[in-house]
Amino acid sequence: MLDLNGKVAFVTGAGSVGDDPDATVWGNGKATAVLLARQGAKVFGVDLRKEAADVTQAIIEKEGGICATAGVDMTNASNVESAVAECVSKFGGIDILVNNVGGSAPGSAVTMCEEVWDTQVAHNLKTAFLGSKYVIPIMEQKSKGSIINIASIAGLRMSADRAHIAYSTTKLGLFAFTKSTAITFAKQGIRCNTVVPGLMHTALVEHRLAKTIGANDLQGLIDRRNAQCPSGKMGNAWDVAHAVLFLASDEAGYVSGTEIIVDGALTAASSSV
Repeated sequence: MLDLNGKVAFVTGAGSVGDDPDATVWGNGKATAVLLARQGAKVFGVDLRKEAADVTQAIIEKEGGICATAGVDMTNASNVESAVAECVSKFGGIDILVNNVGGSAPGSAVTMCEEVWDTQVAHNLKTAFLGSKYVIPIMEQKSKGSIINIASIAGLRMSADRAHIAYSTTKLGLFAFTKSTAITFAKQGIRCNTVVPGLMHTALVEHRLAKTIGANDLQGLIDRRNAQCPSGKMGNAWDVAHAVLFLASDEAGYVSGTEIIVDGALTAASSSV
């Protein structure tokens, strides 16, 4: 079940915020890369900070898996093209693409400056476009492949307390990007789906959000986020990684153009009457 032996996975954002190799709280890309390797995939992990991807590589190799890394700006076409070529040269192809790069910035249609808007569009949408642009032709050679885009429930439900208009807009845009890609390349055997995380306890919470929105009170932030979830606790990066694993596997061979929401029923609770 969910055997990825013989497959090559290109995972973007494969590092975590913070480089502690003994950290127990991971980011989505790090957990995904490690889980895919545990299931037998050869992983090519890229990150803007190569040193972050190298921490992931060390974990995979310590467990007996196979991983290579590269420092890549996923908003830069030549960077992406070169990284894809390097992966193909090293591992012979690409069967799985995980478009995991993304991030949020606060601001409304009035308060957000144009530069931040443009950066958010590049960070959250252009990265998935460029990853797909250069990987899909590789997948077409085998008439098979799985693309998984990582979105957010911020594209489904808006916060009344903190506007992040570009993040919500781009994450919702990923749904359309996924569906269009899935339809266009279905006859070539290429599937495209979206994983939609909710409130997750990841490295981002501990290293950034605690400072930017938590007033340096990590436990207070964790408690508030837990309280918003119907289960009383956030999910974690492994919950996201397992959804990615299913969509990457042959068991999901007839699943394409859809979303898996990984939020512990938060979206359902928010929309209930």
